[in-house]
Amino acid sequence: MKSLTELSGLARAARTVTRPSQSSTRLIPRRSACSYSTRPVSCLANSRIRTQTRTATPTRHLSTKHDLPSNEAPSFAFAFDIDGVLLHVSDPIPGATETLRFLQEHNIPFILLTNGGGRHESERVADLSKKLSVPLTTSNFVQSHTPFQELVDDLADKTILVTGANADKCRAIAQTYGFRNVVTPADIMAAEPRVWPFEQLMEEVYAGSSRPLPTPVHRGPDAVIEAGKTSGYPLLKIDAMFVFNDPRDWALDIQIIVDLLLSQRGYLGTYSPKNGDLSLPNCGWQGDGQPPLYFSNADLFWSTGYHLPRFGQGAFQAAVAGVWRRVTGGHELHRRVFGKPSTETYAFAERVLQRHRHELLKSVGGRHGPGRLGRVYMVGDNPESDIAGANDYRSEVGTEWDSVLVKTGVWTPDRAGGEAVLKGRLKPSVVVGDVREGVRWALEREGWKGVL
Repeated sequence: MKSLTELSGLARAARTVTRPSQSSTRLIPRRSACSYSTRPVSCLANSRIRTQTRTATPTRHLSTKHDLPSNEAPSFAFAFDIDGVLLHVSDPIPGATETLRFLQEHNIPFILLTNGGGRHESERVADLSKKLSVPLTTSNFVQSHTPFQELVDDLADKTILVTGANADKCRAIAQTYGFRNVVTPADIMAAEPRVWPFEQLMEEVYAGSSRPLPTPVHRGPDAVIEAGKTSGYPLLKIDAMFVFNDPRDWALDIQIIVDLLLSQRGYLGTYSPKNGDLSLPNCGWQGDGQPPLYFSNADLFWSTGYHLPRFGQGAFQAAVAGVWRRVTGGHELHRRVFGKPSTETYAFAERVLQRHRHELLKSVGGRHGPGRLGRVYMVGDNPESDIAGANDYRSEVGTEWDSVLVKTGVWTPDRAGGEAVLKGRLKPSVVVGDVREGVRWALEREGWKGVL
């Protein structure tokens, strides 16, 4: 990778950048006391949005002159969503490349914080570098399942189930994280086809990616294992379940996930005798050592090449929860959700950003430490993930997070309720046309003299 000093040549080669002629709507920020669990729009405060209209000025040139000495770190930084902010599928959104180059040229730290996933961080960063024509590294990149790495210490030698768009690739990612014993739904189908007797059309697909199970699946005839017995030999026991990104075969995945949620201590093919016991907390559901269930994000929609947003992992999560309610007579599904807008993900991202900021200063000769990071601007296209997450997050080190909503992705003024939904925790600090306009707004607010 080239150093940040060498990247200045890239910025010096940049062409004239023209500002869009549209005006931006600046919103007066309002914090909300709503918790993460109160997500429906109907629960939000009915405060009126006050606006100020600011018209962008015309053509300016990309600055190649540092406005601060290279060993002085700005007290602010950026976090960018990717889909709908920097890219539309494979195509850069106008101004995205120039914006990232400008920040690199001026040693302004940023991270990419996305609810996407399904590929290893190094593979995704290499692809993004090519598409955006900007050199990037994994040191300032966080995708939805990156925080799963912090669970490895407790589960490294346990057996986990993973699924996603390509479960076999998700297995490989999990193994690079440090999980040693990884099982996929295809492995289970190959070993015990009766677990989902409707997969004839997918047999060849599963056969191509399945691997032998570490231990056999319990086949009965009894669904309850007596205490201390495993039918004379080890049985497949799942200790945790991970949804890395959007699964493709919802039916099979939901069946296996629910089977394990109903199981006795995570032994697939068993049924806990505690299920439905009215004398137990939560009527015994998920109270018999069943494996915890982890989702990497809660996005109901995401921006694709289609002109309307498409279902994301949040839709799959809703399907699992809906089936669970029907199975249990209305009980809520206990699960742990990472990704934006979860506080855990924003805290993880802040730690990554702090490390990256420190390394950035060292790479350009900083000698006095980076100083305190006062503010992070989260630039996103989805009010329910990017904006709500930034508004809800309270940094343990006192860093403020501000939210910047762009019109180039999931949210637009003429769709999904428009500005009427931007209330409470979904209300951004500012609404702008695109990522370049959002960064300009932040730079002006910070008193930065550079011109983008």
